[in-house]
Amino acid sequence: MLRSDVSEATCIEDLRRMHRRRVPRMFYDYADSGSWTESTYRANEDDLGKLLFRQRVAVDISQRSLRTSMAGQPVSMPAALAPTGLAGMQCADGEIHAARAAAKAGIPFTLSTMSICSIETVADAVQEPFWFQLYVMRDRDYISRLIRRAATAGCSALMLTLDLSIMGQRHKDVRNGLSTPPRLTLRNLTEMAMKPGWSLPMLFTRNRTFGNVVGHVPGVEKLRTLGAWSNEQLDPALSWDDVQWVRDQWPGRFILKGIMDAGDAEQGLRIGADAMVVSNHGGRQLDGAPSTIQVLPEVVHAVKGRTEVWMDGGIRGGQDVVRALALGAQAVLIGRAFLYGLGAGGEAGVTRAIDIIRRELDLTMAFCGVTDVAAINGSILWGRERS
Repeated sequence: MLRSDVSEATCIEDLRRMHRRRVPRMFYDYADSGSWTESTYRANEDDLGKLLFRQRVAVDISQRSLRTSMAGQPVSMPAALAPTGLAGMQCADGEIHAARAAAKAGIPFTLSTMSICSIETVADAVQEPFWFQLYVMRDRDYISRLIRRAATAGCSALMLTLDLSIMGQRHKDVRNGLSTPPRLTLRNLTEMAMKPGWSLPMLFTRNRTFGNVVGHVPGVEKLRTLGAWSNEQLDPALSWDDVQWVRDQWPGRFILKGIMDAGDAEQGLRIGADAMVVSNHGGRQLDGAPSTIQVLPEVVHAVKGRTEVWMDGGIRGGQDVVRALALGAQAVLIGRAFLYGLGAGGEAGVTRAIDIIRRELDLTMAFCGVTDVAAINGSILWGRERS
């Protein structure tokens, strides 16, 4: 299908298939893979699908609302676009396209530290404030500058990712020789020649490497591989003292991502997080860890309403959003689902992904006899105690 055909997609799986056909293999695989055997990556999606709904009838569902807030920010539905590295390699200027689609849809967009378009480039291209996601590197001066850059650009929240102090073992990226921009090998040139819808726009953009790093770190004028920078700069000594150090530098809303344990949730509360994201990095770090939907109730119980709890991992449609809300999440982050749309059709593809999720969320609520997302709880799941 051509880029304009994203309007024909009826589900996220349609967008995934379009994405796979349109984008070179190394970047598709980067988006759609996990670490080691990919068991946790698969479990995120599979375990959500095992939760069944309780259908209700003869309930007035004529007026329904998806509106809520996330960390004090009004949103049109309980979802934000997750931070995803290399989004600008799924299509040219990908972070800009995704940010525009999110703003148009009334939900937050989160820019990754390892984005292709820089904070400033995205801020210049969009009208609405966005969130910024941070990794703590060894070079603390660089991190301090990065935090200030996010504040200067008007980012309305800082999301600190805690589960990437070392890189997971991602076999597909190693086999594909993942690099940004791609090395001009025979295999890569052949791939790009077969994907003209991806290649031609890439020729006309200046954004082809890690925009938040190159030119902002002394001595780093060219950075081709995520692995090279990560192996040198990711800090395995990251501690809760470092988290507090980041919190002290950021004046606005502060979100912790990568919480998979009740004890870590308690630590996050002491830091003063405005929200926590139950996340296993989409199954891209510790393979063999439980799915996020399995861990979610434990974290919700530990937090006891003292801060917001969100979830990511395995969200492939609006029904998965309902499942997460039913088990106590206030909202979700959407990662791969929006990347599928981005690779399939740029801004239009992301808009289509958001629209699909919104409609599925609305319809599932209606079938379960719920008219407001705030009223979703465990009673809508079959086999669980009724409220």
